[in-house]
This record gives sequence, C-alpha cells and structure tokens, in this order.
Amino acid sequence: MLRQLVISVAGATCIAAAAATFPYDHVHLSADDTAKAVAWYVTNLGGEDMGKPDRLRFGETLVIFFKKGPGLEGSEGSSVDHIGFSFPDLAAKMKQFQESGVKIVAEVKEVPGKFKYAFIEDPWGTKIEVMEDPETLGFHHIHLKGPEPAAILDWYVNAFGGERTKYKDMLDAVKYGNVWLVAQNSNDELAATKGRSLDHLGWQTRDLDAAAIELKGKGVKFTMEPRPLGDPKAGIKIAFVEGPGGVSIELVQRP
Repeated sequence: MLRQLVISVAGATCIAAAAATFPYDHVHLSADDTAKAVAWYVTNLGGEDMGKPDRLRFGETLVIFFKKGPGLEGSEGSSVDHIGFSFPDLAAKMKQFQESGVKIVAEVKEVPGKFKYAFIEDPWGTKIEVMEDPETLGFHHIHLKGPEPAAILDWYVNAFGGERTKYKDMLDAVKYGNVWLVAQNSNDELAATKGRSLDHLGWQTRDLDAAAIELKGKGVKFTMEPRPLGDPKAGIKIAFVEGPGGVSIELVQRP
C-alpha cells in the first residue's frame, strides 16, 4: 500500500500518496545579458560552458537565464532565499572572489566538524551560499523560507518524491540526487519568485501528461498546463505549478 501524506501549507490541505522521485533539473535565473551571466557563473563558480548563450551545467543540474532588463528584485525576500555551491577549498575560493570583484555578503563561518560557509551575490541580485562540503561539490542546495518548514518540505516530497532526511544531521531537508532542498522558518512576508532574479525551480519527468494528472489529484495548482516547447516533434514539453509561498516550479519532459 502506498504511504499517505496529509500536507497542510498556508491553509491548503491535500491528502495523497507520496510520489516517485522526479529528478531535479534546473534553476532559472534572470539577467539583462544572458551570455554575460553564463560567463560569470563559469568563471566564478566553475560551471560547464555548454556553448549556449543562456545556460550552463553543474553536473546534472542546469542553470538557465531569462533575458530581463534592469530593475530586477533579488532572491532575498522571496520564498527561495538563495542557492548554494560547494568547493573543495573555500578559503582559496573567497580569495578568488575578492580579487575578481565579486560582491561578498558575509565572510566565512564554520560549523565545527560539519562545513564552512559564506555568502556572495551575483551581479543580478541572486544570493548565493558558497560552502566547503567535500561530500557534495558543485551545485549544492536550494534554500527555501516560510512558516512551517517541515510542512513545506513535505509538500515537495508529496509532489516530487525525494529522500526526506537531515543535512549533516542538523537541517531538515529533502535530497534529489546530489541536490539538497532545505527550508528555514520565517514569519516574514515573503514574495513569490516569478519575475525576480531567481525566477523558478525545475524538476524533470518522463511523462508530463501523466504527471500532471497525478499532481492535480494531489491538489497541486497548475499555473500553465502542459504544452510543447518549440517544435512538437522534438518531444520537449513544459508546464508550471505553484509551490508553497508562491514558488514558481517548471516541470520538464525531455526525450
């Protein structure tokens, strides 16, 4: 028998069977010059240049950019506060950031026996945690905020599966492959993500139409129904749903 979850976030309740795990796919950011943004992430964070003007890769995770003009609001203050990247030598990386003129928001701190961390900001307003966690290098985590963080994480497990666990035996988290999803309690009034420098998150599914039926049965709100992206013969489909706190989430079917 499938395990049943009762999920209640911000007054909305749904009862549904836990989902099979959807692979984590991408984070979609915004910049006024997408090629410049790709180059910044390749140079400073070590992403893989894919030879495309709007995206790069960190392992299996894509970072993709929308072209948007000036006046973007940053990620801080939204329901997705920041994203995180891990490096083998954080002290050396911070020195590189300083020499390159990267905006440093908070200097290195250490959780003894666990990890080291600091914060920077990209030129378009996305807050980035930089860490020294040898167990997970590259694209490391997504940091959510909102009331009832345990219920928020349960919503993601209910929708997209994943391993409900604790990061370093400290922080409640869901793990999708090598990507951690963590949530922090906040009673602040947080903005939805759409239209900000960190616009949306993305999960992948092999059959988007079937996934949409399942998710609707669980009470997940669709903001865009499944549709082909580009040439229908290419077999790529996308849809959008809304997570707790107005987090915009893209679902992607790739051949």
